[in-house]
Amino acid sequence: MNVVIDVADTGSGVPEALKRNCFTPMFTTKAKGQGFGLPVIKRMTEALGGTVSFESQEGKGTTFKSTLATK
Repeated sequence: MNVVIDVADTGSGVPEALKRNCFTPMFTTKAKGQGFGLPVIKRMTEALGGTVSFESQEGKGTTFKSTLATK
C-alpha cells in the first residue's frame, strides 16, 4: 500500500525551461527565495524510500506528488 500526497495550486505554473532545475539546491525564481524547500522535500522523501514528482502547465498551475510505501 502507498500513501500519496498531492499538493496543487492554480498559479502561473513552471515554465518548461525551468522544470529541470526545480529540485536543484539554491535554485529559485523568487526575489527572497533560498532554493532549499523542494530539494529538502525530495531528499527526505527518497530517504524514506519514496518518490517526488510534479506536473505543471504554464498559466494553469502545478501539482507535486509525494509517494511513500507503507508496510
